[in-house]
Amino acid sequence: MRGIEIEQKIHEECGVIGIYNPKEDVEDIVTATYYGLYALQHRGQESCGMAINDDGVISHHRDAGLVTDVFTKDVLATLPRGQMAIGHCRYATKENRGRAHAQPTVVRHIKGTMAMAHNGCLTNSAELQEEIELTGGIFHTNSDIEIMAHIITKERLNAPSIEEALLAAMPRFRGAYSMVLMSPTKLIAARDPLGFRPLSLGQLGDSWIVASESCVFDSIGATFVRDIEPGEVIVISKEGVQAYTQHCEQGSALCVF
Repeated sequence: MRGIEIEQKIHEECGVIGIYNPKEDVEDIVTATYYGLYALQHRGQESCGMAINDDGVISHHRDAGLVTDVFTKDVLATLPRGQMAIGHCRYATKENRGRAHAQPTVVRHIKGTMAMAHNGCLTNSAELQEEIELTGGIFHTNSDIEIMAHIITKERLNAPSIEEALLAAMPRFRGAYSMVLMSPTKLIAARDPLGFRPLSLGQLGDSWIVASESCVFDSIGATFVRDIEPGEVIVISKEGVQAYTQHCEQGSALCVF
């Protein structure tokens, strides 16, 4: 008796990368981010993008399509060569496809500018979005990253730093996420307290790289340092690398895939 054949696809649910390059150990940060995204392409083929920080000014480019289609030679040539960058490649469900949902998301608020990208899914997104909308918040997409950006920005109004704002916001995010966040002076990486989504730290000279998978480090000549722990927040700046672990040790869980 012939069995029933069931098509089964493994969705890795997006990939993220962040590079902090203060002494130009990464010769060309835009090209390195491009190759990092190319190495993560299997995690998402719907859209991709990158944001570059050049002396505190954040520029970005994102669109629907594969990395090679979105970042042509001509597009890469127009992007600034800065000291920090984050990138994202996206797997999308049919409900939220298209360029509008491409990441990173760049937010300009009263205390500055930040760029964000994440891999994951919040289980309380509807609840959080309704709360924000009832206080006048406006959304352009139904992506979780907009919800997270609203909450982090609100916490930043009273927090002394962007990392303190993120730490204050994290208990409100229920679900799976690995995140990269870039301010004018810092690159920040965070992983949800249960560790559903992967996130790793690498190094090339004095430059630091965070990525969803260690294959990114191989693609740009960096060395794997360690996995970022569940609940851990890593802040990379001119002061070096600082780890915040107050959201750690809440148990762990693994993605089914």
